[in-house]
This record gives sequence, structure tokens and C-alpha cells, in this order.
Amino acid sequence: MRSIVETLDNAHQGTTGYGHVYQGRYKSFPVQDDDHFHVVCRYVERNALTAKIVKRAEKYRWGSLWNWLGGESPIELAPWPVRRLSRWVAPVNAALNKKELEALRHSVQRSVPFGDEQWRAETAKRLGLESTLRPRGRPKKAG
Repeated sequence: MRSIVETLDNAHQGTTGYGHVYQGRYKSFPVQDDDHFHVVCRYVERNALTAKIVKRAEKYRWGSLWNWLGGESPIELAPWPVRRLSRWVAPVNAALNKKELEALRHSVQRSVPFGDEQWRAETAKRLGLESTLRPRGRPKKAG
């Protein structure tokens, strides 16, 4: 655990948000279309529910869903680039299916483009992300 001295020192040095404590916290990967974007948002907005912190996603006072539903929050969120689905709270509270969850977790872990297989391969090639599609580690020896 970091001490208050380390925290204040980081603030003074302008290095808050850098270093091993923050590695891997924020992820970025291309998303194919609105439907895939909504899957990503469902995954994010149901994090507290998945962690069993709350019984319903909208009850998590520090989450974006709480904020969007009019809960008081000190953080102002940017608008989404697409519209939320109608009756958005119900799909957020519904679990993602196994296929969606596996594909999304793979994208989060490896920064793999999130979409159907052909789009993912084309996008990885176009953006120079081919390495995200290959298995990690050293290739196996032939023979």
C-alpha cells in the first residue's frame, strides 16, 4: 500500500497516474460498430454488479449508470458517441453471454480489436495490431 508521503510526492512531481500501480488500469481497443460498443458499455457499467458490490448495476453510486440516471456525482461524463439502447438498465443488469464475455475479455487483455473475426483481422492489419492476434510468448519449435 502506498503511503501518504508517496502520494503527495507523486502529486508534487506531477507523476500521479504513472507507474506500476496504474499499469493496465485503462484499456483502449478498436470497436467494430454500435452493437459491439453497447456490449463494451454493458460490461463496464455492470462491473459493480459482477463484483457483487450491488444487487443491481444502477445502485452503484460511483458508476456511470448511476450518473446517467440522474444520481448526484462529482464527475461529469462525456456523452456517448452513439445513443443508449432503449430501456438500457435491463440489458446492463442481464449477464453477457459466454461468447461475448470471452471475446471482450480477450480484447481487454490483449488490445485486440473487438468485432467479428474478419473485421478484427482486417482492422488489426490496417492499424498494425497483428501482434495482438498472435498467441503470447515464443513460437513453438517445429519438429
